Amino acid sequence: MTLFPYNLLIGENKSMSTNQLVQVAPSKSQLSLNIRNLDKLFSGFEEGDFAVVQGSAASALATLLCVRGQLPSQLCGLNSKVLFIDGGNTFDLYQVSHLARVHHFNPKQALDNIYISRAFTAYQITALAMQKLKQAVAKANAKLVIISDIAGFFLDPDLPDYEAQRVFSQLLTYLKNFAKEHKIVLVTTYLPHKKNRRNTYLHNVAVAKANVVLSLTRTQYYSAVSLEKHPSLKLGTVELPSSITTLSDFIGDNA
Repeated sequence: MTLFPYNLLIGENKSMSTNQLVQVAPSKSQLSLNIRNLDKLFSGFEEGDFAVVQGSAASALATLLCVRGQLPSQLCGLNSKVLFIDGGNTFDLYQVSHLARVHHFNPKQALDNIYISRAFTAYQITALAMQKLKQAVAKANAKLVIISDIAGFFLDPDLPDYEAQRVFSQLLTYLKNFAKEHKIVLVTTYLPHKKNRRNTYLHNVAVAKANVVLSLTRTQYYSAVSLEKHPSLKLGTVELPSSITTLSDFIGDNA
């Protein structure tokens, strides 16, 4: 792993080692999740998508994307480096290593292909996205950007309501336009936070700006994934097997 933009892409690109499984690639660049049942509802992210993934298991799905984004197009990946702006200290290198092994390629190589930058305030995460992201994407030739816990810092009580709402709205507008203009997949996670007026406002902004919204629900009785917004696919919900207790278990069982 390394940080961007300071020492992004030191050295040459390394070829990816994966088992050459037989799988028909889609006609256009698409990043699938390869999760049984869910793939029937949601075929995957496409270039230009600005997506919000919400719910307690959103971080697990983002981790899966860190690995699947590196897969070749024949396996419904993007054959891409991954830029990860960590807004909630959610990046799990052990889970990435585990999922890399599940997908039959070298864990160290998988981690080397992910460029991480951590933010610690609302202004830092905004600056990384609006001032540094364009350069980083171009330098890495990245097709996948993930921003974790997009709203977390904007819920800081020391940040005035008006300022939080203004900056967050600007940030989300920028990200939406950036994904479309640069034809990348840009996924943000919206994690559960204390319910209050500000959180409701920020959540509404995020959902309004995104063109794809996935919601992950998990209780002691079941897990489910809902496609709540999409420009062309039919919306709906799929329930995951009751024997699966976490999304990570489900991913490991189906990769």
